[in-house]
Amino acid sequence: MEDYYRTIDFDWFKHRLVVVSVCVFAVFVIIVARLFFLQVVRGEKYRRLSQNNCIRLQSIAPPRGLIFDRNGVCIADNRPSFDLCLIPKDAKNADQTILKVSSLTGIPREKLKRNFVKNRTSNPYAPVLIAGDVGRDVLALAESHNFDLPGVVIKVRPRRYYLFDGKAAHIVGYAGIISRAELQSPAYRGYEPESYVGKYGAEKLYEPFLQGKYGGRQVEVNASGKVVRVLKTVEAESGNHVYLTIDFGLQQRAEALFKGLSGAAVAIDPRSGEVLAMVSSPSFSQNAFVNGMSAGQWHDLVKDPRNPLENKAIQAEYPPGSVYKIVTAIAAMDEGVIDRDTAFFCPGYYKYGNRVFRCWRAGGHGSVSVVDALAQSCDVFFYQAGQKIGVERLAWYARGCGLGKPTGIALPSEDDGLVPTNRWKLERIGTKWQGGETLSVAIGQSYTLVTPIQMAVLTAAVANGGVLKRPVILKLIETPEGVILKRGKSVGTGVLPASPEALDIVREGMWKAVNDRKGTAWYSAHSRKMDISGKTGTAQVVASPRESDDDGSRKDVIRPHSWFVGYAPSDAPRIAVAVVVEHGGHGSSAAAPIARKIMEAYLENGG
Repeated sequence: MEDYYRTIDFDWFKHRLVVVSVCVFAVFVIIVARLFFLQVVRGEKYRRLSQNNCIRLQSIAPPRGLIFDRNGVCIADNRPSFDLCLIPKDAKNADQTILKVSSLTGIPREKLKRNFVKNRTSNPYAPVLIAGDVGRDVLALAESHNFDLPGVVIKVRPRRYYLFDGKAAHIVGYAGIISRAELQSPAYRGYEPESYVGKYGAEKLYEPFLQGKYGGRQVEVNASGKVVRVLKTVEAESGNHVYLTIDFGLQQRAEALFKGLSGAAVAIDPRSGEVLAMVSSPSFSQNAFVNGMSAGQWHDLVKDPRNPLENKAIQAEYPPGSVYKIVTAIAAMDEGVIDRDTAFFCPGYYKYGNRVFRCWRAGGHGSVSVVDALAQSCDVFFYQAGQKIGVERLAWYARGCGLGKPTGIALPSEDDGLVPTNRWKLERIGTKWQGGETLSVAIGQSYTLVTPIQMAVLTAAVANGGVLKRPVILKLIETPEGVILKRGKSVGTGVLPASPEALDIVREGMWKAVNDRKGTAWYSAHSRKMDISGKTGTAQVVASPRESDDDGSRKDVIRPHSWFVGYAPSDAPRIAVAVVVEHGGHGSSAAAPIARKIMEAYLENGG
C-alpha cells in the first residue's frame, strides 16, 4: 500500500512539473516573440524614436542668392532672423508652454497659438514656428529662461531684406514664406515649411537659381529637447546671384521724378533691348511682404485706387494719344498715301460727313508736310492721312510695330493692348465700323490701347533703324564663386513695316519736335546737354480722379494722360524712353520733362 501511495505522489509531482515546464516554456516563447516583434518587426521605428530622444537632425536654411543691378549695386540682400519655435514632443503641454512664452515676451497668446496650429505638422519632433523675427530683446528673454520653456527652441535663418525698400519693386519683386499649395507642388520639391520663395518679379522668375541648398546638423539633446552638443554639420549652400539689366542709379532718379504722380516709365537700350529702368508709380513696400502684413494693411493696399500692386509699365493699358502718329506716318508713307512733300492744310478743324474734328491748335497749323506734322503734332494732317489709309491697313501696321500683342518681356502678366478693327468692333460691340472712328484712331484715340513697354520697344526700334527687340531684364546669373551660369540674350522679334526712307522722315519729325521752336516738346524736352528726339502725346480720357477745390469741396476734373516717347543721342541712340503720367495734362507739360531728365541722367553718368 505504501508503494502505491509513493507511485501516486511521484506521478502527481511529475504532472505538476510538466505543467510548470510548459508554462515556463510558454512564457519564454512569449518573451522571445515580444522581443522579436520589438527588435525586428518594429525595430526601425523604436530606433528612430530613441534617436529622436537624444540625437536629432536640424536643417540649416541656405542664404538666398543676392540681386544686383547691372553695375553691381546690391538691391536684395539677406539678414539674420531669430524665430521662436516649439517642438510638440518636448513641450509635453504645448498650451502651457505657449502661455509661459506669452507672459514672458508680451507676444499675445492668441497669436502664438494661431501660428502653432497653422504651422504644425504630423512630425512631433519638427520645430513649429510660433513667432518669427522676434528681435534681440525677445531672444535674450527666451534664452535666459531656457529651462522654464521646455520644447522652445530658437532658429536662426536668413530673411530677405530689400536695401532700398519700394525701389524697383515691380521688376525686382519680393519673396515670402512658401504656401501649403507651393509645398505640395513638384516645382518646390526639397523646400521646407518655413522656406522663403520668390512670389513676384525677378524673385519669382529666377527662383530656381536664387534658392540655395539646405544643410543640416546632427545634435545631441537632453530630456527637455535642449541641445547638449553638435555632432556633425553639413553647411548650407548659398543661392546664385542675379544681375539685372537696370541701372539702379537711373532707376532711383526716375522714381524720384514720379514722386506724387501715378504712371509709368520704361527706359531701354535700343541696341540690345536691355531694360535700363522701369517705373510703376506708386510703388509698394517689399519688406512688408517679407515680414508679413496685417489684414488691414493688405486691405488698404489692394483697395488703393492708384493700384500700387499693378506693374503699370507692362499691365496698364492707355490710349496712346499723339505718340501713335508715328505709326500713322509710317503707314501713310509705305502705303503711298503721302510722301515727304505731301502737304495738307490745317485751318484748325477737319470736316468729315456731318461732323467736325478739331485740331489741338484752335487757329490751325496752316499748310504742313509730314515732318512738320509730326513735329507740331497736327491732328488735321493725320485725320486726312488716316482716312486715306483705312482702319484695316492702319491696324496691320500697328501690329507690325509691335502693338496689340505682348513684347515678350520675361515678367509675368504682360497685357496685349488693343488694335481695333471692323471685325473686332462687330464681335465686341455688335456694330459696324464708322469712317469717323478711323480719324480718331489715326491720332491715337478711339479704342486703341497700348502699354508703356510697347511704346518703349517701338521707340527703340525707330532709334536703332527698325529692329524690334524683346525687352531683356537679365544681365547674368553667377555662382557665389563667380562662375557664370546664364546670360540674358538680346533677341530680335521682327522689323518695323517701314522703308528706310519712311524711318528717316519719322526720325526727322521727332528731332524737330524737340529741337525746333515750333515743336511741341521744345520747351519741355529740349536739352542743352545732348541732342534728343521725341514725340509728345495727350490722350483724352473719359474718367478721372476727384480733386479738392480751393474751398475744400470736391470736384470732378477731366484731365488727359500725358505721354512722351524719345531717344538720345539723336545721331547714335543709347537710350529710348516711354513715359506716361496719368491725368498729367499735355504731354509737353508733364511727361516730356521727366523723359528728358531720365535721358540726361543716364548719358551724363556714362551710359
